[in-house]
Amino acid sequence: MYALADCNNFFVSCERVFRPDLAGRPVIVLSNNDGCAVSRSNEAKALGIKMGDPLFKIRPIVDRYGVAVFSSNFPLYGDMSRRVQEVLAEYAPAVEVYSIDEAFLDLNGMDVDFDAYAKQISADCWKRTSIPVSVGIAPSKTLAKIASKLCKKYPKLKGGCFLHRPEDIEKVLRSFPVEDVWGIGRRSVKKLVSMGIRTAWDYTQLGELQVRKMFNLPGYRTWRELRGVPCIGFEDVIEPKQSICVSRSFAHEITALADLSQQVANFAYSAAEKLRRQKSVCQEVAVFALTNRFRDDAPQTFGSHLTVLPNPSDDYRAIIGAALGACRSFWRSGYAYKKAGVLLGRIGQASAQVPSLFEDASELERSERLSRALDDISSAYGRGTVRFGNQGDGRIRSSCERQSPHYTTLWSDIPKVR
Repeated sequence: MYALADCNNFFVSCERVFRPDLAGRPVIVLSNNDGCAVSRSNEAKALGIKMGDPLFKIRPIVDRYGVAVFSSNFPLYGDMSRRVQEVLAEYAPAVEVYSIDEAFLDLNGMDVDFDAYAKQISADCWKRTSIPVSVGIAPSKTLAKIASKLCKKYPKLKGGCFLHRPEDIEKVLRSFPVEDVWGIGRRSVKKLVSMGIRTAWDYTQLGELQVRKMFNLPGYRTWRELRGVPCIGFEDVIEPKQSICVSRSFAHEITALADLSQQVANFAYSAAEKLRRQKSVCQEVAVFALTNRFRDDAPQTFGSHLTVLPNPSDDYRAIIGAALGACRSFWRSGYAYKKAGVLLGRIGQASAQVPSLFEDASELERSERLSRALDDISSAYGRGTVRFGNQGDGRIRSSCERQSPHYTTLWSDIPKVR
C-alpha cells in the first residue's frame, strides 16, 4: 500500500497558521512579483478565482469581496513543509517528498487499519503544524493521489481515505476526469478526448496493446496503476538536480551595471546554496538578462554568457565571481533590464571529485571552511545574516509588497506572545 499526503491549499494554509483571523475568509497567494494567483482558499475558489489568474484581472473580485492577498513567502512555506515532512516520517519506514506540499509514504508490509491510519496521519499533522493534510491510501501511487483528492472533496472523510475495494475504485474512476489523472499530459488528453475517453475508468477499459502503442511506457504504467497494479517506483532518496536555476523578474527595471551585478550576485549565492544543500559541485555558471518584451516603446536586448570553471566547485566565492564576470561580459548600457537569472550546470557529486594536481590543497580547505561557516550561520541565524559585499543589501528586487513576516525563519519576525 502507498499513501499520498497532500497539504490543502498549502501556501494559503501556511499564511493562516499565524493569522487565525483569515479562517473562513477568501485568501489568495500570488506568484513572484505579485503576478498571478498560485494558491487559493476554498472561499476564493468559490468566488470564481482560478489558478493562474492575473491580479489585475481579478481585482474587481478582490475589492468587492475583501479577498486577502499575499505575496509569496517561500522561506515560510519551505519551513512549514519541512515540519509536515517530519510528522509524516514517523508514520512510514520510507517517505518520498514529491513536491513542497506532497509526499508519498511506503506502507508495504504494514498490518494496520489503513482507513483509521490515514485519518490519524491527517489529524496529527493538523495538531502539530496547523496545516490541513489530505491522506489517501491505495494499492498504487496513482490511486493514492486520487484518494487524497477525495478527502478534499468530501469533508466527512475527515482527511483520510482508504481506496482499495474494486467496486469503490470503479465507482470513483467512473466520475474522475481523465485530464486530472496523475501522469496523463495535455497531448495525451487531447488524443483520449478525440477517442471519446473522458474518465479514468474509460481509460482503464482500453486494451493493453492499444495503450502501449499509443501512449508508450509512461501511459502504460498509468493504465496499470489505475487498475491497482503498482508500477511507479518508490524513491525515499531524492535524486540531486542536474541543473540549478535561480531567476526573477524585477519589480522595477534596472539600468545600471552595479544594480544588475548585485542582483546576479544574490542569484548566484542562492544557486550555490542549493548546490551545497544537495552536496554537489558544478563546473558551468551561466548568466542571462533581458529587457521587458511587453514594452513596445523601449529598446530590446537579451544577453547571456557561459563560464566554465577550471575545476568543479561548490565555493560561494568561485560561483559568484564567475557569475559577475559573465554579467559584465554581456552588459549593454542604454537598456532597461527586467529579468535575469543564474544557471549552474555540469553538476556532480562533491564526494566523487578528485582534486587537481594543480590546485592548492590548503586554499581548497580554506575555501571550504569559509563556505561551511556561511552555511552554519544561515542555518542558525537566518539567511542573509552574513553576505558578500557584492551582494549589496542581499535583497532581490522582486515585488513583494504583500509578503507576510518570516514567522519561523527570522529571529526578528518570530511572533511575540504577551
